[in-house]
Amino acid sequence: MKVLNLYAGVGGNRKLWTDVEVTAVEIKPKIAEIYQDFFPDDNVIIGDAHQYLLDHYKEYDFIWSSPPCPTHSQLRKHALVTRGIVDPMYPDMRLYQEIIFLEHHFDGLYCVENVVGYYDPLIRPQLRGRHYFWSNFLIRDYVCEPGKIEEGTIDYWQEKTGFDLSKYTGVSRRTLLRNCVDSKLANIILDCARGNTQLQLTAYSKSKRMDVDG
Repeated sequence: MKVLNLYAGVGGNRKLWTDVEVTAVEIKPKIAEIYQDFFPDDNVIIGDAHQYLLDHYKEYDFIWSSPPCPTHSQLRKHALVTRGIVDPMYPDMRLYQEIIFLEHHFDGLYCVENVVGYYDPLIRPQLRGRHYFWSNFLIRDYVCEPGKIEEGTIDYWQEKTGFDLSKYTGVSRRTLLRNCVDSKLANIILDCARGNTQLQLTAYSKSKRMDVDG
């Protein structure tokens, strides 16, 4: 399976995938280098994931996208904006651009991931774990252990994610680790994608069985 992994970070979603040929796109060179260290066989592109998707989507069987989440997040809105720590920002609408684009132009299977937002989602997702997922296949239920968002130390997050970033400098290790998608859930999602025939995919796309209740 040829997989495009957009906004790759250090590869939390990628960690447990097997039998895949992965192209990962990450805009920050230092983070891309870390990803490449953990996944030396992947083709790592340093560049704009949003543009890369537009230019190369036809080349892949499965596309995973995790667009930037801070402007959508409940944490930023309620914990930071309402306390006057940061200013409000426009929501980054690349999230919805990619969902609409993939739904209407991509012939393969896709999954777009983001945090649960502070507003009602404009396109209804599936809620799995603590994240929203937009896809053209049904993702089976999953219960994950919640992370200690505020109090978790770097050691805690390294143990939780399975990534040892202790040798890397010049990056926010805690942020990188916190941004990792639960690797078990990401593996379940890929398994669900592989288990869908075109008939099942078409039926699901028509029924729009997308719920935010899990």
